[in-house]
Amino acid sequence: MSATTTMLSRAGTQLSLRGSIAMRGSSNALRSSEFLARRTPALSALARYYASKSFPPHTVVSMPALSPTMTSGNIGAWQKQVGDSIAPGDVLVEIETDKAQMDFEFQEEGVIAKILKDSGEKDVAVGSPIAVMVEEGEDVSAFENFSVEDAGGDKPASSGSKEGDASEASEPASSSSPSSPPAPKETPAPEPQESTSSGGRLEPVLERLPAVSPAVQKLALEKGVPLSAIKGSGPNGKITKEDIEKYKPAATAAPAGTATSALPTYEDTPATSMRKVIASRLTQSMQENPHYFVSSSISVSKLLKLRAALNAQADGKFKLSVNDFLVKALAVAARKVPAANSSWREEAGQVFIRQHNTVDVSVAVATPVGLMTPIVKNVGSLGLETISSQIKDLGKRARDGKLKPEEYQGGTITISNMGMNPAVERFTAVINPPQACIVAIGTTKKVPVAGELTEDGTPSVEWDEQIVITGSFDHKVVDGAVGGEFMKELKRVIENPLELML
Repeated sequence: MSATTTMLSRAGTQLSLRGSIAMRGSSNALRSSEFLARRTPALSALARYYASKSFPPHTVVSMPALSPTMTSGNIGAWQKQVGDSIAPGDVLVEIETDKAQMDFEFQEEGVIAKILKDSGEKDVAVGSPIAVMVEEGEDVSAFENFSVEDAGGDKPASSGSKEGDASEASEPASSSSPSSPPAPKETPAPEPQESTSSGGRLEPVLERLPAVSPAVQKLALEKGVPLSAIKGSGPNGKITKEDIEKYKPAATAAPAGTATSALPTYEDTPATSMRKVIASRLTQSMQENPHYFVSSSISVSKLLKLRAALNAQADGKFKLSVNDFLVKALAVAARKVPAANSSWREEAGQVFIRQHNTVDVSVAVATPVGLMTPIVKNVGSLGLETISSQIKDLGKRARDGKLKPEEYQGGTITISNMGMNPAVERFTAVINPPQACIVAIGTTKKVPVAGELTEDGTPSVEWDEQIVITGSFDHKVVDGAVGGEFMKELKRVIENPLELML
């Protein structure tokens, strides 16, 4: 009887011990999950991962989606190396997206244990592992043989959605809207290809282009001289006019039995990611948005005089351009005729036209890699000096590939100005979907107009500075008469520029 009592006592003790262990395990699991929740940043580029091999606890850093249309990116220069500590806000690596080359600012703290994708690697799919991070004090050397497979392997390339593209209005278009891209079709995953990367630092487009002025570029185009074949003799390797004049094509020996005419007479240039996006978006716009165009000849004589007067008293603090006035005038006209500041929407089975209460003007900027449309937001509340400063800053960073996504994603109406080219009297522009209007600005021309009557009763001839502005409208949103009314308001405010000062 005493032996039975002893066995029951031991069994009870073991059950109690196991219950205590289970409770501690549950508590530890709860604390672990709370810890992970605190450690997980807002970015989806991080994932806590424990490999099947015996690696210490670590965090896998994956390729982030730095723009809504990004499905893959190219790895640029790593700003942190293995063993370096990193804090929230530090730049981890440069990444070339389908829009620009951007800095990937990290939002965690720790130590870089392994870099899985070297500088120069191309077309790394969003979500693919690119690095491994551990907490301070962990053994970094334990990850020397860590591979991409240990982190779960590369993610398959995705065709992605075009919603939220740089040219879209303030809210992304619904996937069911005619102004939004069609749903991607399922396609077989591409077969893996060996990278042809040189392993060097990924250069921005501006660094890859030869240093050349517009005048020299024009001369080279006239003479048919390939700039890539010239080594510049100017400062820092800049190509000069003398280099163009002295250029002689290298003699190429034709293979035996092959005529000289068999040599290539063209050069193929691979389309960049950004060029592909531009081609897709503008093709979609022309196919899905019924464009119509309204042109108006507008006097800018008063505007030019006002501009000269304001610049003369600026003491070098600012220098207003004609485009600054036109951006402000566009906002005034859009408030008078809000239909031009609207977009077509189809969401949740409902079809409606969204009228925007603020005028966010997308300003078309030509960059070495294609057209960008950085946004001057809420133009109606800004003065001319502020508008001028923002346009200069956004334009410079657009050409340098340094715009942030929020600076080119959005906009309710667009302006495209080619007035600096004296050969362009007028042109028509393609609408940025889902926006409903874009205005195209031609160059300034002196036009003879009737002046005051002379003594004999005949009118004198005066010269007036004029530009031709052509508005492109989406007929789904803006009827023809409404588009004409918008152009009337735009003409009125440009020809009476003092209203812009109110």
